[in-house]
Amino acid sequence: MSRGLRAADRSVNTERVYAGRVALFLGLCAASGLDWTRVSLGQMVGFKRWLVEAPLPSRRRDGTGPARFRSPGSADAVLGTVCEFLRFCANQGLGVPVEVARRFYEPRYLRHPPAGFETGEDGQFRTVRSRLLAFTVAEQPYEFVDPARVPLLVNAAGNPRDRFLVVLLAVTGLRIGEALGLHRCDMHLLSDSRLLGCPIPGPHVHVLRRRDNTNGALVKTRKPRTVPVTPDVVDHYADYTYERARLLPDDGSDLVFVNLYRPPLGEGMTYPNAKEMFDRLTTATGTTARPHLLRHTAATTMRKAGVARDAIQAVLGHVSPASMQPYLHTDEAEKRAAVEQSAAWAAAQR
Repeated sequence: MSRGLRAADRSVNTERVYAGRVALFLGLCAASGLDWTRVSLGQMVGFKRWLVEAPLPSRRRDGTGPARFRSPGSADAVLGTVCEFLRFCANQGLGVPVEVARRFYEPRYLRHPPAGFETGEDGQFRTVRSRLLAFTVAEQPYEFVDPARVPLLVNAAGNPRDRFLVVLLAVTGLRIGEALGLHRCDMHLLSDSRLLGCPIPGPHVHVLRRRDNTNGALVKTRKPRTVPVTPDVVDHYADYTYERARLLPDDGSDLVFVNLYRPPLGEGMTYPNAKEMFDRLTTATGTTARPHLLRHTAATTMRKAGVARDAIQAVLGHVSPASMQPYLHTDEAEKRAAVEQSAAWAAAQR
């Protein structure tokens, strides 16, 4: 399955998450004496129920604290991964009979396809494979860092490298893997980059396809793209490079983000390093800060500024227009403004 995920250009983080979900299923089968290659629909119904009824381990070291359980959304993600795992094994001849994998899916006709869905000239793609077992999951509110609070995160960052990372993510909407995978040669921050052999005008960064980065950073995008940056990003990068040259005079790494303040000095900043940094910012500011929330911040800022949908899609690196749907939410203030505007128009007609 890992090979299949890599062939589909899924990130290493996705591989780890899927592996954990599959391991959960296989471990439960082993403990219950079930043959996972011959699992029945009834047994999968039992697994579905177990996912939300079995308590999760305590987060405290001493094992105390209130009982925790999976949310329907988390349980549904596990269930979906397991069903796809069985289907993959059946398709690849890995011990699961095809009829077993088919038990968990049924055809469904899309009467109202989602935005961006290609139905085919004759509607032949409207019938899709639908999972038979699923949880009803309430739509979760769209999360992002309020743009007005981004300066608080920048001020709390404490050093030029971390300030630059916050500003870069909030302005460009880069994924954290794309940011940590940047090389110094990708930073074209002059107003004219033709001397570098690049015809693209204005300051920008190049997000390239996957490289074998020493810090394990992977780029999810299927094709390279360029992302314009603002003078604020350029200024913070200049501050960071000055600090980096001062602290690492013998710097030999081409990665943009490296360890400056603790060993191993000069090595690439990793995903755990970034998570730890954003955890600190959350504690210091009282603002929930995660890299992907800043990606949402960038998308939300562009949308509210009136940027065209296809331009936002190009900046974020989404292949399908359907991937843009979560960013096109309407918040409560916009809904109220719409009602008040319509009421004012109606009053003017009287």
